[in-house]
Amino acid sequence: MYTRDGVRLDADIYRPDAEGKFPVLLMRQPYGRAIASTIVYAHPTWYASQGYIVVIQDVRGRGTSAGEFKLFAHEIADGEDAVNWAANLPGSNGAVGMYGFSYQGMTQLYAAAAKPAALKAICPAMIGYDLYTDWAYEGGAFCLHTNLAWAIQLATETARLRGDKQAYQSLLSASRNLPLYDPLPTRPEVLKNLVPDSFYHQWVEHSQPNAYWENLSPKTHLKNVDLPMFHIGGWFDTYLRGTLNLYKDMAARSQYRQQLLVGPWTHLPWNRKVGEVDFGINAISPVDRMQICWFDQFLKGVDTGLNNQLPVWMFEMGSNTWQGFPGLPEFEHKTYFLSSYGIANIREDEGILSTTCPESGVDDILVHDPWRPVPALGGHAAIPAGIFERSHIDCRSDVLTYTSEPLDFDLHVAGDVVVAISCSADQPSFDLSAVLSEIYPDGKVYNLTQGYLRCQDGMNRITRKIQLQTICARITRGNALRLSLSAACFPAYAINPGNNSIVGMEAEIITLTISSGGDSLSQVLLPVVAVS
Repeated sequence: MYTRDGVRLDADIYRPDAEGKFPVLLMRQPYGRAIASTIVYAHPTWYASQGYIVVIQDVRGRGTSAGEFKLFAHEIADGEDAVNWAANLPGSNGAVGMYGFSYQGMTQLYAAAAKPAALKAICPAMIGYDLYTDWAYEGGAFCLHTNLAWAIQLATETARLRGDKQAYQSLLSASRNLPLYDPLPTRPEVLKNLVPDSFYHQWVEHSQPNAYWENLSPKTHLKNVDLPMFHIGGWFDTYLRGTLNLYKDMAARSQYRQQLLVGPWTHLPWNRKVGEVDFGINAISPVDRMQICWFDQFLKGVDTGLNNQLPVWMFEMGSNTWQGFPGLPEFEHKTYFLSSYGIANIREDEGILSTTCPESGVDDILVHDPWRPVPALGGHAAIPAGIFERSHIDCRSDVLTYTSEPLDFDLHVAGDVVVAISCSADQPSFDLSAVLSEIYPDGKVYNLTQGYLRCQDGMNRITRKIQLQTICARITRGNALRLSLSAACFPAYAINPGNNSIVGMEAEIITLTISSGGDSLSQVLLPVVAVS
């Protein structure tokens, strides 16, 4: 097809082996259309066998499509043109749906922003709604590992398409061994020298929410858009915040069904094994068949019974079952207070989590050394993501641990987890990394959810709130809860130099004072599900 400005876009088209007219399923992606996101979805031939014309299109400047690729810049107009073209393909009945995850999820939102009449329903998975808070930054800290890996992946493919062998080899090598330990980790030489026009540089420079992010974000362009949307996310997906924020906004104002599914998955793949944990047969992705049910309802007019089902389905880790809800859960929070005997970074029995707040409090002192930052392990922001045994990290002297007594009941939690920490530092700025884990009787510690916050006004002791990744889990009776606090989680997030300089030789050693007990208000707020 040709866009309104004359750029040729190439696509593969898969058709049902049958006579008649069919709805069209469109996926627009930047990774070479032959892949067709089969790392998480069934092949397009399967979707075609369900009675759909399936179109997998290379976006502008990618694959064999003509034009210049510029991240997200052309996706509204090109998306509208692609939908209208697909609606008029031979054999089409004029109704178009879109599916895909990550960038392919974003192209759905941008196409929807143009409100083409033929676009009847979409299935955006693992997307950024506000690109600053949901994708590039978390809690004000740059998501170094995922952003850098993605920027180098896109740059490597660009070099291949341009036939630049030297650049391709250098970038390919960098993709296999990310330059996370360059003198300036957020500004690696390989991208600076070989890809000076990369979006990555702009993302680093725009370290605060501003007009740049507003203009780029789907949130800005979807204010007057209303479509049936099937939202798909994963507990260990780095973009879960975007999926949930889009669902919340749409569910609050849409006249159409908004459906949400969150599995125990990382960004990719979507299967039962997530890090070091096997969640069992129920964790195998149901997405393909659920999408067919969705499109049958909204593109074919078939009553699939969707309206009789709960709209929100969340995989409960621990019980390894799917739980249905009438909306995104908002349960009353149960408070676990932090208290310490003063050396919670040295002894695991010094820091305590309890449901009663001690009358008096003791400070813990934590020293962050940029020479040996606390390493990232699993969670949603590291590569690889997922659940991992982390007792060896909790043993470090630059990690504070606060542990509960073994539970005498199964604790079910579903929703947003918040950690409030009363603290100060000896530098103007510092970071807080909070990891909530489950401890088993054998002493093994497995992360459940985590969050990160870049703190300013560092030398004033105030209470700072860290939003952890939304969760749905059962903590088993006999196991304990643990909160681990540190001032780094590298390379998931860029190291805070402490003095607002560019990270490098200027980075400072930072000493934090963490207050707990008494009137400190340091606590964990857990969304507890009442189970009869």
